Amino acid sequence: MEPTIFSVTIRQAGPISLVDVSGRLTSFEVGALRDSVSRLLKQGRKNIVLNLSGLHYLDSSGIGELAKIYVSVVKGDGELKVVGLSPKVEQILKITQLYQVFPEFPSEEAALRSFPEFGLNETA
Repeated sequence: MEPTIFSVTIRQAGPISLVDVSGRLTSFEVGALRDSVSRLLKQGRKNIVLNLSGLHYLDSSGIGELAKIYVSVVKGDGELKVVGLSPKVEQILKITQLYQVFPEFPSEEAALRSFPEFGLNETA
């Protein structure tokens, strides 16, 4: 079995940052995800959608990191929303009760529309 390469890709949709996470999120990879989100927060980009559709596996370090990221975004007056949970990742989040913390959306579009800032241009 080939090792799955971990990657974090950041896209922008107006004022919202989309963070695509793929591969395996374990103790070896959490630093890369933390750094990416920290950079966004430092740039004042505090509204984030985590797209986990490419995430195949996460261990306890990955779970802990997701919780820490959520706290840092919320403390910075931002919002963190999640899309693309695979059944396996969703099961892990339910077992750890993180499922109740993360606002999950069926699609990126639905998550983006849930941010008040995103709809501002359409109502003007």
